[in-house]
Amino acid sequence: MLTSEANPPVPISPSGSFMASPLPAALPTHPPPRDPVWSGWDVLLIAVLTIVSVISLGAMLGLGTYLYQQKSLKEVAPLLAIVAQALAYIAVGAFMVMMVQGKYRVPFWQAIRWNWPGGGLRFLGLGVLTVAVDLLSRYLPMPKTTPFDEFFARPTDAYLMVVFAVSLGPLFEELLFRGFLYPVLARRLGVAWGVILTALPFGLMHYMQYRSWSAVLLIFIVGVVLTVVRAVTNSVAASFLVHVGYNGTLMLLAATATGGFRHMEKLGTLQFYLR
Repeated sequence: MLTSEANPPVPISPSGSFMASPLPAALPTHPPPRDPVWSGWDVLLIAVLTIVSVISLGAMLGLGTYLYQQKSLKEVAPLLAIVAQALAYIAVGAFMVMMVQGKYRVPFWQAIRWNWPGGGLRFLGLGVLTVAVDLLSRYLPMPKTTPFDEFFARPTDAYLMVVFAVSLGPLFEELLFRGFLYPVLARRLGVAWGVILTALPFGLMHYMQYRSWSAVLLIFIVGVVLTVVRAVTNSVAASFLVHVGYNGTLMLLAATATGGFRHMEKLGTLQFYLR
């Protein structure tokens, strides 16, 4: 039987029947999944939805308060801001889950790299140590008062802010920045630029709270720490624990200095910690 390299002989079994040629071992049966599965456009959509949701819900709650006039708008503004932000985070968080599991058909927590780290207390402790970054505010031009101080004007608002700052706030921010944004940037630009460009918008988003570029710089540094933890551990849960430890320490220091937020005039001695 004549053969050629272009037409190799078909193998025949001992019984005389033709055998199917196996696929080469190196030939992939399907392309490997992209990591992450979402694109930068998806992240941009989530960011826009977050901004629009917070503003819209805040405006709706403010309008309702103005129409009913049960309390002055200025008096309830901090409470409305916290509620609006919490509702927006929950709504956008649900959208994140539906997008990942509906559009890309992958489990959300697996795709987001929510790998619960061993020895979680170590990461909480790292968050406590990260508060040392705020000591730099002693050498920076920090404002004496900021819009964020309004959230501590009354004990009720202050305690609500404490709960938000150690739960839904860091959870959503870690999902958005370290879960969705960082892997897209790291895939395209590398880990180093991914860390920097993730921490930058994280710092900028807090500008309206403090109206201070010095405060933005400090939060940017904290964002670098959080993103490095995410990159090294490959775990958003790890950066979440560090974030909780950091926020929780700030709130504990503020509560201790003001006698449970009853003597807010004493907060001035702890101003640099709330940046």
